[in-house]
Amino acid sequence: MSQKALDYESINENVKKAQYAVRGELYLRASELQKDGKKIIFTNVGNPHALGQKPLTFPRQVVALCQAPFLLEDPNVGLLFPADAIARAKSYLSLIPGGLGAYSDSRGLPAIRKEVADFIGRRDGYPSNPELIYLTDGASKGVMQILNTIIRGEGDGILVPVPQYPLYSATIALFGGSLVPYYLEETENWGLDINDLRQSVAQARSKGINVRAMVIINPGNPTGQCLSEANLREILNFCFQENLVLLGDEVYQQNVYQDERPFISSRKVLLDMGPPISKELQLISFHTVSKGYWGECGQRGGYFEMTNIPPKTVDEIYKVASISLSPNVPAQIFMGLMVNPPKPGDISYDHYSRESKGILESLRRRARIMTDGFNSCKNVVCNFTEGAMYSFPQIRLPPRAIEAAKQLGKVPDVLYCLKLLEATGISTVPGSGFGQKEGVFHLRTTILPAEEDMPEIMASFKKFNDAFMEEYEGR
Repeated sequence: MSQKALDYESINENVKKAQYAVRGELYLRASELQKDGKKIIFTNVGNPHALGQKPLTFPRQVVALCQAPFLLEDPNVGLLFPADAIARAKSYLSLIPGGLGAYSDSRGLPAIRKEVADFIGRRDGYPSNPELIYLTDGASKGVMQILNTIIRGEGDGILVPVPQYPLYSATIALFGGSLVPYYLEETENWGLDINDLRQSVAQARSKGINVRAMVIINPGNPTGQCLSEANLREILNFCFQENLVLLGDEVYQQNVYQDERPFISSRKVLLDMGPPISKELQLISFHTVSKGYWGECGQRGGYFEMTNIPPKTVDEIYKVASISLSPNVPAQIFMGLMVNPPKPGDISYDHYSRESKGILESLRRRARIMTDGFNSCKNVVCNFTEGAMYSFPQIRLPPRAIEAAKQLGKVPDVLYCLKLLEATGISTVPGSGFGQKEGVFHLRTTILPAEEDMPEIMASFKKFNDAFMEEYEGR
């Protein structure tokens, strides 16, 4: 009998090549254990609300009114909703004929793209053009759209940091391109060395790969570092010299837990550098409502902004966006509210400010608790989480543990994470899912569990880890 199109043997090989560890073997095993009644702490994915973070009140009030506009006709609406939330809901609804159930422009609502442009202008000190901003279903869809535009085949390479967020490796595989790794240096707080970048490009070109773009994740995922302005300038100069598009994944720009290296956007540094680079280097920047102190992952709101992209290419990107007709409209409202939140003097400002500051201050404390907890464990070394939502400790596995994993046909850090899951219910992601240097092992965990639960979680981890080390060192 002939093979059918969706028989496993005959499906697109690129789909088989694409791997996504964040929802891989460990996550599936954790889900099984949860069904069996075991308490699981899902720290495998940056999903704040799933781990107890409360939604911010003001944006939910506005979107609730937009979703149920009949509430605005109720004479008692002012008893339940503040006047500024009512005014914002009416303003957004006036921009959307048909309400939230109707398609919008394929690029997103013009007024919300203008709100995003105004936010970028305030942040960077340079005006932004709303026509070069596209709203997307989360930042991931925007990344996929741009990579699809850049990658023409396996001869095209994309420079990606290692360790990296597997969105990039999976998407590059899916579109048939080649991932060109550049390694971050753990002993230098996950710093980036331009000489290593040059070596990565030279090595790829020697294999016939045409390196076309470079990805940076700032603040880093899974590594949690914040890039300095000087480092960003080096990266931009490198991309200019090598004629690369820079893809700036900046979704964690609100998540910064130290004061030495505040977030600074690639776009600001680029425009500060002046011509010719500021007029010629091609840059795409990404942001989302899923991270920061919003954590609205399920809403799927994001955007990308294009800098120095030729008009004909922008037209082609618009054409591809049009195939999906419209980004998620409620998520567009969330994006508008994120970039244009209540201001001082507004009725909801004090409450919004208290909520957002409380979340960020707690995350800063949790970053420190987790880093210190890991560093108190035997054979575990962890850099401080400067930003983003993750800790990426190195686990120095004894030779016998590595051998035991090989006998089971597993990568050593996968075995460690599986045993951690079975013993404690803590669901993490092995470092091998993000890429790492040969013979070095890590795990990634979010810093998102509730602050009051963190000491118990870290004590549970320490008890497991130290027993694991004793077992495999003592044989």
